[in-house]
Amino acid sequence: MLSPTELSPIDAAIFDAARACVAEFGVRRTTLTEVARRAGVSRPTVYRRWPDTGSLVAELLVRELREILDATTPVAGDGRARLVGSVVTGAARIRENPLFAKIFRTDTDLMLTYVFGRLGRNQRALIDLFAAGIRAGQADGSIRPGEPVQLAAMLLLIAQSAVQSAGTVAGLLPADRLDAELGRAIEGYLAPDGADS
Repeated sequence: MLSPTELSPIDAAIFDAARACVAEFGVRRTTLTEVARRAGVSRPTVYRRWPDTGSLVAELLVRELREILDATTPVAGDGRARLVGSVVTGAARIRENPLFAKIFRTDTDLMLTYVFGRLGRNQRALIDLFAAGIRAGQADGSIRPGEPVQLAAMLLLIAQSAVQSAGTVAGLLPADRLDAELGRAIEGYLAPDGADS
C-alpha cells in the first residue's frame, strides 16, 4: 500500500472521490461509477485499480486508519506509553472522523459483520500495527510477556468496543472520561506484573 504522499494524482483523486461518496451516501450506496465521475476519470480507470466498490472502500478505510494512527502516535516515552497514547488518541479521532461516523450510522450491518462475523482488512492492519508496538514495548520491558499478535487481538477488541459503543454510554461517560478510562484499561492490560501503571 502506497503512503498518501506516494499516490499518483489519479489515485489521489479516486480516493478523495471515494471518501466524499462514502461520507455522503454510505458504503452500500457508493458506486464505482459515481466515484469515477467525481474523480474526473473513466470507469475503466477505476476498475483497473479496484475490481469493486468493496475493495476500494476497504483500502480507503485502511488508509484513513493509518493516517489517524500515524498522526496520533507519540514519539516520546517507552513502548507501552507510545502504544497506549496512539490507541487512545486514535480511538478518539476515529469517533470524531466524519467518514467513520457515517459508516457507524448508515452501515451498521456492515459494522456488525466485522465486529461479530469476521476479521476485516482494517482489523488485520490494526492487529499488525498493535503487534509491532507490543514487540517494541516487550523489547524495552514496558509491556508484559505474551504472544504479540494475541495481545494485539485483545487490544483491538478493547479499542473497537470503546469506539463503536461510545455513543451508548455518552451520558454516563463523556468523551474525555472515556479516553481516560480507555487509557487506564489498556495500561493495566499491557503492564508487566508488578509495574505501576
